[in-house]
Amino acid sequence: MGDTMNRNHLLEQLSTQTFDLLVIGGGASGTGVALEAASRGLKVALLERYDFAEGTSSRSTKLIHGGVRYLEIAVKTFDRVQLNLVRDALHERSIMLRNAPHLSRPLWLLTPLYKPWEVPYYYTGLKIYELLSGPQHLGRSHYLSPQETLKRFPEVQQAGLKGAVAYQDGQFDDARFNLELALTAIQQGAVALNNTEVTGLLKREGRLVGAAVKDRLGGRELEVTAKVVVNATGPFCDTIRHLDDPQAPPILKASSGVHIVLDKQYSPPDTGLLIPHTEDGRVVFVLPWQGGTLVGTTDNPAPVSDHPKVSEEEIRYILRQVQPYLGEIPRPAVRSSWSGLRPLVSRPDADTAKLARDHLVQESPSGLLTLTGGKWTTYRKMALDLVNYAVRRFGLPAGESRTASLPLLGGQGFDPGGAERLKAQGFPGDVAEHLHHAFGSRAAEVARIAAEGHAERLAPNWPYLEAEVLYSTRFELAHTPLDILARRTRLAFLDTQAALAAIPRVSALMGQELGWSPQEIANQAEAAQAQLLQAI
Repeated sequence: MGDTMNRNHLLEQLSTQTFDLLVIGGGASGTGVALEAASRGLKVALLERYDFAEGTSSRSTKLIHGGVRYLEIAVKTFDRVQLNLVRDALHERSIMLRNAPHLSRPLWLLTPLYKPWEVPYYYTGLKIYELLSGPQHLGRSHYLSPQETLKRFPEVQQAGLKGAVAYQDGQFDDARFNLELALTAIQQGAVALNNTEVTGLLKREGRLVGAAVKDRLGGRELEVTAKVVVNATGPFCDTIRHLDDPQAPPILKASSGVHIVLDKQYSPPDTGLLIPHTEDGRVVFVLPWQGGTLVGTTDNPAPVSDHPKVSEEEIRYILRQVQPYLGEIPRPAVRSSWSGLRPLVSRPDADTAKLARDHLVQESPSGLLTLTGGKWTTYRKMALDLVNYAVRRFGLPAGESRTASLPLLGGQGFDPGGAERLKAQGFPGDVAEHLHHAFGSRAAEVARIAAEGHAERLAPNWPYLEAEVLYSTRFELAHTPLDILARRTRLAFLDTQAALAAIPRVSALMGQELGWSPQEIANQAEAAQAQLLQAI
């Protein structure tokens, strides 16, 4: 991608151009806004304080879904807001699956049932869920007998099983999807930088005209001018709002969602579980993901922090919820855990578990546009609403929206048979499948780097290669070992010990590529180890 990946060139562009939109925040909503605006011909700058998807957007349940729980609440309470949210999300689900076929897939989910009345109840509910998706529906939901349930998901507890209802939703790699949103925005003309912090907002005669910015890698400070400033910082949106107006009342409540990862033996590779009952009335998913089993999530009020920690009680809570369905799982079976903060539009005295995941576009008196709330599946609709508002309100010269049919970078020219070609080149089956699904149409370039002497695995039993470290450093704006281990690959989210063992080699490879001194390589490795042990 040439100069588009040259950091000094990007910083120079930031300081010498006037942008239509300056987007603060490099998570799902921020990169979604950047792509929506840039693809419509607007001049866009995107700034992320840490790495793309370092926070909430890499810590989801990895489902592209309408929200079965929200549908249940909508039906029980006649809540049209919740119902519309489910319908919109199911529409967006089909767009995400189509635009990133390498990073997403349909996934069968079973709801195991142990009481006779549950069979008609959940069958009817999931049929309504299917009908709400309209022509974009995936597989037809259907009832499975106890024998069929155990054949599809052998780990399910057999005693008292009355069967299951099977339905389909989507699954994806959230961090790489987020990254490709940023890279596709760059391809469409945006200037996008991670590790670039907004330290202040610039005003002229009471109106926002840009932001003061600091490059967290090189220390350079600069000013970026823009016609419109967008606050898309997720759980941190009130922090940016207070830079604009220290007296602004908060508009968010944060909720913590904890997930754990178990060995792949706890789930078949093509089927997950929706556990419909927990001790506090929520749902939990058990999902095959990237060679492991992902289990979650919690939903509890939480303070806003950069890298929220997971408590031992939260891990044991999740293990307790799955015990009636999968049997007792020993604590040492947990390979990794993490917490993500959901940004929920605040309603006084509302339980965070009952807040609708709808989104908000708000304009301050100075012109700051804040986009917050929502969820991963509706990122594109959120971006569309924000950009449409900005175009109308500020008279920006934008064309029609194209993102409903705009493939992400690795989805452009994607060949479903790419994994077989990689196997024919001599790559092991798991590596070929991984490269094909992580990089899509760009996998051939990673394979070329591997063929030049970098085909070694970063960790035994995992498909990640040294070549990916070099590729991501050169072409995917990776600047630290955890950028590679947590978000360009997903090893840190899958196996903490394997990721810790890989840090020295990843640091050395990045150091060779970026010209780090031996001391800088050691410092980077030490910092990555400390962060990984703390909270990824």
